[in-house]
Amino acid sequence: MNSPTNLRARTSSASETQAAAAAIGHVCRPGDLLLLSGDLGAGKTTFTQGFARALGVTDPVTSPTFTLLNAYEGDVRVLHADVYRMGALQEVLDLGLHEALDEGDIALVEWGDAASAALPTERLEIALSFGVGDDDRLLGLRPVGASWVDRTDALSRAVEPFT
Repeated sequence: MNSPTNLRARTSSASETQAAAAAIGHVCRPGDLLLLSGDLGAGKTTFTQGFARALGVTDPVTSPTFTLLNAYEGDVRVLHADVYRMGALQEVLDLGLHEALDEGDIALVEWGDAASAALPTERLEIALSFGVGDDDRLLGLRPVGASWVDRTDALSRAVEPFT
């Protein structure tokens, strides 16, 4: 079940991208999956930093490009994966995200659009792209699955300050 509408947000700095991510984080529940897509430098890790802080993570959030998966303890455990360098869907399955989500972790997967076939279908897809200015970012949110579609209004209110 797909969302009847996609949501949009705009930010003009890294701190605004983090604030938008924090607002989205407050709509999330244990077991949620967010797929992040966008060109290199579009703000996927910056987004994750703001998101994780909103969920009580105090450790520095860094790109998992070479570690593939970082785990952060907060009010809920936040997993941050990067599947850019993975060559096969089995490698994505081997990360254990399905099990972690079942245990109540929240996972953000950079380049998740490339591995969507190996990931749960209930998810929030977030596409980050460059805006006109150097620090401008456009965020497209697409709730997928009944749980996320049910939260479309809450997501809309969360990103309203960034529209």
